[in-house]
Amino acid sequence: MAGKTKAQTLTWLRTISGELATATLKRLDDTLPWYGEMPPGRRSAVGLVAQAGISSFISWFEDPKSTPWIAADVFGGAPRELLRSVSLQQTLQLIRLTVEVVEARIGAGDDVLREAILLYSREIAFAAADVYARAAEARGLWDARLEALVVDSILSGEYDTELPSRIAALGWNGHGEVCVLVGTAPRVLDVDQLRRTARHLDADVLIGVQGSRLVLVIGRATPFTEDSPAPMPFLEIATQLEPGFGPGYLVLGHEVPSLVDASKSAKAALAGFAVARAWRNAPRPTLADDLLPERAFAGDPLARSTLINRIYRPLQAHSTELLATLWCYLDNGRSLEATARELFVHPNTVRYRLKRISEVIGWDATGAREALILQAALIVGSIAEPDPSRKRPV
Repeated sequence: MAGKTKAQTLTWLRTISGELATATLKRLDDTLPWYGEMPPGRRSAVGLVAQAGISSFISWFEDPKSTPWIAADVFGGAPRELLRSVSLQQTLQLIRLTVEVVEARIGAGDDVLREAILLYSREIAFAAADVYARAAEARGLWDARLEALVVDSILSGEYDTELPSRIAALGWNGHGEVCVLVGTAPRVLDVDQLRRTARHLDADVLIGVQGSRLVLVIGRATPFTEDSPAPMPFLEIATQLEPGFGPGYLVLGHEVPSLVDASKSAKAALAGFAVARAWRNAPRPTLADDLLPERAFAGDPLARSTLINRIYRPLQAHSTELLATLWCYLDNGRSLEATARELFVHPNTVRYRLKRISEVIGWDATGAREALILQAALIVGSIAEPDPSRKRPV
């Protein structure tokens, strides 16, 4: 090689380009385990990239200014899915091995060509990094649009057959129950911080922004088994995620069995968020079920049916005596003595019945907030009862 002109060197390089490509592929097969484990189609695509790199170097060596963007030459013919199956680190390994093969074939003596190879390998490494950066940016934008579409579908409850595949494409790791958290979007939304916090809590989130609202669909990333510890309550997860929201109310919908049922939790959370200001001392976050009275007064049919089906009817079916005691207790300002006088029983009997009510429906009538929920359930439940005066005579 020593003493050859540039034209002679170019002619020689074109003559051995096929040989260099074959030697490079053999070196890849012998050296890189990930290349050998690839399916034939992917191996062929990687081989095309290596061959394109050698051909592009020859063109660049002839006129370094003729190739404005090396990546277009080398990576242009590779299928797009190759970027998802070959990492940037593996691409740099490919570049290094190709350079080693070419250097070994050149041998000692041609310092100009060797310097050109080193310069070209540096340029193509930067070009590869640029390709992966552009792909990551495009994928990030696509993921953000897809995530927004999935969250919109959950909020509207308008599902189609494509929803499961869209969720899978987002890499959703949630298992089992799901909750929806609704609050105010901050002035500057740090999506990465929300995801890091969720991962730290063994949870996964889908994030959507609708106007001034920030919506999080939360699922537990670790499946629950009998041997595993009790999962973290969704309210605690929501509390940890609370700093990522803007000022204002924060409402957590009820648990639903899976992501495809998340629209029910979303509707409850949205309805609660719309009326949360009516609860003067509402905590942050607030359970949507703790806002059942306000939601029912605002005309939310889900809140009315929840009050009836989870409080009024179970209590009515269990014991009309307990139902009557609850009515009387709430009408008398939660006074045990006044209730006992009206029912002609001992105050301890009233106290026992209130305990039984709490065991049956899960709400404690002796607490001010829960008493409001129970009173709302009695009101909407009695309204929903058929009017006996309208029954047709037999």
